[in-house]
Amino acid sequence: MPTSALATLARAVAPALPALRGGRAFRAAVPARAIYDNVTQTIGRTPVVRVHRVAPPGREVYAKCEFFNPVSSVKDRLALAIVEHAESTGALKPGQTVVEATSGNTGISLAMMCAQRGYPCVIVMAESFSIERRKVMRALGAKVVLTPAAERGSGMVKKAIELSKEHGWFLARQFENEANRLFHANTTGPEILSDFAGRRLDYWVTGYGTGGTFSGAGAVLKLARPGIQVVLSEPENAALVSSGVGQERMPDGSPAATHEAFTPHPIQGWTPDFIPMNLQAGLEAGTNDRIVKVSGEESIAMSQRLAREEGLFTGISGGASMAAAVKVAEEAPEGSVVLTMLPDTAERYLSTPLFAGIDADMDDEEMVVSKSTPGFQLHEPPRTQRPAHAARPRRSCSADRPARPNAAIVSPLARRSQAALSGGALPSTHEYKLLRPAAPAAGPMMSDIRT
Repeated sequence: MPTSALATLARAVAPALPALRGGRAFRAAVPARAIYDNVTQTIGRTPVVRVHRVAPPGREVYAKCEFFNPVSSVKDRLALAIVEHAESTGALKPGQTVVEATSGNTGISLAMMCAQRGYPCVIVMAESFSIERRKVMRALGAKVVLTPAAERGSGMVKKAIELSKEHGWFLARQFENEANRLFHANTTGPEILSDFAGRRLDYWVTGYGTGGTFSGAGAVLKLARPGIQVVLSEPENAALVSSGVGQERMPDGSPAATHEAFTPHPIQGWTPDFIPMNLQAGLEAGTNDRIVKVSGEESIAMSQRLAREEGLFTGISGGASMAAAVKVAEEAPEGSVVLTMLPDTAERYLSTPLFAGIDADMDDEEMVVSKSTPGFQLHEPPRTQRPAHAARPRRSCSADRPARPNAAIVSPLARRSQAALSGGALPSTHEYKLLRPAAPAAGPMMSDIRT
C-alpha cells in the first residue's frame, strides 16, 4: 500500500487506537461469560465459525456470525455507538425522540437501544422491506413510518430528515455518522485480530450497507496486517462503487439523488440507492483492494446452503457475503484463509424470496413419514372440502407462475420481492392495513402487532 494511503488510514482510525492498547472503548475485552447489567453490554464479541461443505478444497473459509448480537444483527454495534456518542456529546437529550431511516436491521437495533435507555423511537422505512422487520420494531416499542417503494432508500432518508427538523428529534444519521465506523474500528476489527492472533488470515470479505463495518474494521485490519486483502462486495445489478461514478450529495453529506448505477436488488441491508459517506471514507482511505460482485440468485442460494449444509441460519446479505468469500477462495492460492461477515439472521427474511419455496404445510414426504406409524396423524379433509379458514395447500411451480411464498406472506410484498429478484421495477403498493388493533391489557403479543 502506498505510504500516503497508509497515512490516510491511520488518521481515519486514530480515535480508535486507544482501544488497541487496552482502552475502555475496546468492548471485545468483555468476558464471554458474565452477568451483565443491561442488554447493551452483550453487544459484540461475536464468534467466528469455520465453514466446511461450502468452502472450496484446500482453502479455509470462516464467518463472523453477527446474528449472535442481542437483537440478531451487526447493526447492534452501530446503534450502541450512535446513542452512546450522542449522549456523551449532549446531542441526544433525556426523553428526546430518536428517528432514523433504515431497511430494518438498524431500526430494530435502535428500537432495542431506545427501549433500554428510555427514548421514544421513530423508524422510517421504505414499504418494500420485509414485514417481519416492521413487527419486530413495533414489538420493541418503536413507531414505524413507511415511505413509497418507488422513492427507494434516498426517499426514506429525506423523510427522516424532514421529521427531525419538524419535531426537533435526534436524527441518528447512520450513513454519515462517524461514530458508526469508529465503533467498528474499536470493536469489530480488534475482535478479528484477537481471534486470528498467531493464525493466518489472507482475505477479509464484506458487503456494505452504511459502510461502517468496511471502513472501520477494514482500516484497523490493514494497519495491523498490511498484507491482508480487503475485498468489498456489492450486488451485480447495483454495482455503485464498481461504476466509478461519484455520488451527488447535500451539504450535510446525505444523498441528493439516487445513484445512476442503482437498480432494485433482493439483498436487503446491502447497497442502498446511494454511496453512503461512511463507505466513502473507507474508499478514499484506500481500504479495499478489490471488488467482487454477486447476484441476488446466488446470494439466496448460498444462504439456503449455509442453513442446510452448515447449520448457519443467516439472511440474504449473509448469503451474499459468503458467496463473495467463496469466489475469492476459489481464486486464491491453496492454503489461503478467508473471513467474511454474516450480518444477520434468516428470521428477518420469512416474507422474502429466501423462503419462497418453503411451505407451512406438510409435503408429500412428510405425510409419508407421518403415516408410517398409526398414531397421532393429522387427518386433513379432502382439499376440495378444506374449510375456508384453513391453510392453503402447497402449489406447484410453473414457468408462468412463481412459487407461492410462505402462507404468512402478504401478496404485495411477495410481488415486490420477486420483482427485485428479477431486476424489474418495484410496483407501488398501498394495500396494507395500517390501523393497530387494541392491545390487551397485559401488553401486545406478536399477533396483535400490525404489519
